[in-house]
Amino acid sequence: MKYYLIAGERSGDMHGANLYKEIRKRDPEAEAMGIGGGYMHDAGVKLSKNYEELAIIGLFEIIEKLGVIRSALNQVKKELVENRPDVLILIDYGGFNMRVAAFAKRLGVKVFYYISPKIWAWNVKRAEKIKKFVDRMFVILPFEKEFFAKFDYKVDYVGNPVLDAISQFTPNPDFIKDNALEDKPIIAVLPGSRSNEIESTLFRMLSILPAFPGHQFVVAGVDNYPSRYYEQFRRNGRVHIVYEQTYDLLHNAEVAIVTSGTATLETAILRVPQVVVYRVNFITYYVIKMLIKVNFISLVNLIAGKEVVKELIQNDFSPANLRQELQKIMMGESGRLEILKGYDDVISKIGKPGASEKAAELMIGYLNEK
Repeated sequence: MKYYLIAGERSGDMHGANLYKEIRKRDPEAEAMGIGGGYMHDAGVKLSKNYEELAIIGLFEIIEKLGVIRSALNQVKKELVENRPDVLILIDYGGFNMRVAAFAKRLGVKVFYYISPKIWAWNVKRAEKIKKFVDRMFVILPFEKEFFAKFDYKVDYVGNPVLDAISQFTPNPDFIKDNALEDKPIIAVLPGSRSNEIESTLFRMLSILPAFPGHQFVVAGVDNYPSRYYEQFRRNGRVHIVYEQTYDLLHNAEVAIVTSGTATLETAILRVPQVVVYRVNFITYYVIKMLIKVNFISLVNLIAGKEVVKELIQNDFSPANLRQELQKIMMGESGRLEILKGYDDVISKIGKPGASEKAAELMIGYLNEK
């Protein structure tokens, strides 16, 4: 069968790759093309465009990139018409993917959605559009099944693919030596993978360096972003940069500072106490604040249904607040034990690894239905 996959950011690229690997096990004749990154390319998806051109957040950033987005959308429509895949598989990235879903539905192409856009957070009415344009939805957060049931829309909960990725992780015993790190406890710094995420958070994350002289700060760099930007933060050797080694970094860290996103859940599963931070353009923030329907932004707290990790958002994301919250979760502090207990609850709710396998199994089954 012919598949067309679209992932619009880094985690979606990774999850899309794992999904397609499982699809190929069940459909050896599978052919796939679409939008993604290195992970999907290595898994065998022929890329017509790299997601890096489209990985943006914020109102002004989207306005600036409207031409790029429109061009990519037109290209996808053209390829769907010319190649007529058996199924379009959309991975998160709601704004772009829902436009593609509507077009594909009119074209008569079956539409599957893997990893629902976060419509329960701030765009609830989009559930009706999903019901109209998406043939099958495969969700990865436990509460999403109940959410869609309110709209009389049956979805499949497949578990969380983050567990799949972490279950495949084997720690590097020489991580410290290979990266020339010091013999000091590590504060892991995860500023995200999008350019505007990194540039709006990394400076503030590292501003508390003087308050922790006994620790070394290690930044999780990504190779799709220029290394010259990270290099300016080395601070005479007190800040280290490691590239594409986030799980190894977390495996060796005492605590972490994490930009809100998939990384907050990865950090929780690897059982590293964290402070979650987030900051965007102030106009974007106030627009989002008026629209948002949930009490938390981190996946950890959303899944738990309560505050497990501290979230420092916008003006609360200050050096003083970050320093204070980080000190509460250091080794030996009571706040550390509370977070670890909360992580146990989160991990029990999301279940076991196998999301990619289960989703692929269901997709192939639905495609083969008469």
